[in-house]
Amino acid sequence: MSDVLLEVRDLRKHFPVRGGLFDRVRGQVRAVDGVSFTIARGGTLGLVGESGCGKSTLSRALLRLVEPTSGTVRLGGLDVTALPRSELRAARKRMQIVFQDPFASLNPRMTAGEMIAEALAIHGLARGARARERVAGLLTDVGLTPDHASRHPHEFSGGQRQRIGIARALAVEPELLVLDEPVSALDVSVQAQIVNLLVDLQARHGLTYLFVAHDLSVVEHVSDHVAVMYLGRIVEFAPAAELFRAPRHPYTRALLAAVPVSDPARRSRRVVLEGEVPSPADPPPGCAFHPRCALTRQGGTLEACRAAVPALRELAPGHTAACPYA
Repeated sequence: MSDVLLEVRDLRKHFPVRGGLFDRVRGQVRAVDGVSFTIARGGTLGLVGESGCGKSTLSRALLRLVEPTSGTVRLGGLDVTALPRSELRAARKRMQIVFQDPFASLNPRMTAGEMIAEALAIHGLARGARARERVAGLLTDVGLTPDHASRHPHEFSGGQRQRIGIARALAVEPELLVLDEPVSALDVSVQAQIVNLLVDLQARHGLTYLFVAHDLSVVEHVSDHVAVMYLGRIVEFAPAAELFRAPRHPYTRALLAAVPVSDPARRSRRVVLEGEVPSPADPPPGCAFHPRCALTRQGGTLEACRAAVPALRELAPGHTAACPYA
């Protein structure tokens, strides 16, 4: 795991805001605003944050399902952002995505076997009897049976549909899986099954994961490192054990304080986040978190927090946070 598989540098995705009589551009929604990180081969990076912070947009920009505004994405040294459209399909064989909603991401007119075999045909990997054999193996890999190949999505439960989505992503033997909240739409009892399946598949196939979630207890279980995102930017990055033991950014502390704990003796004082998440079309000056930050309400830091956007600074080996008071 010493070598880097995915390297993201200063990635941005801005959406134009149009209006008026001539539909002119009146502003920009800064959904992803200068994100940088790396993931080691065979590792898992957990990406967390509130809804609307830009996690899903970042996930899609990595694969160019939405085109980045600027920045670079390198997969094993290959600059994905610089590839022409004609060469993008071959690169996507190396990186696949599993979507949040397992029903919406499957074609209701196709059987499970047809959807998995389609990926094999598009990339020229197998057809006919070889494809059917490969489909049967993939279904078995994700905890289903070859008989499930003939069924349509509406005949499966939510957990089974997500297993089909995972099998389809694995069909082309990718190196990187982007998991965009893969368990948030599932029942709690099923979530654990899918998480354990993903951990098992990673061990067996040497996969690298970007695991996007808002459930920090799941992220703690599966991740080697964690990146905390707020309003399009990463505000803290650390090894998972270090971040959960000693969070440094006020936003990270608030997120962790809100995680339910079953043991009353371990309960911590909850940090209440006041106010609403600012609009990415009109972010606050300086640190975007300062209008909701507990530190600014304690006096003496507000002007400094409004003066400039804080850069990530290293607080411990491999642990960075974008807060001058961390």
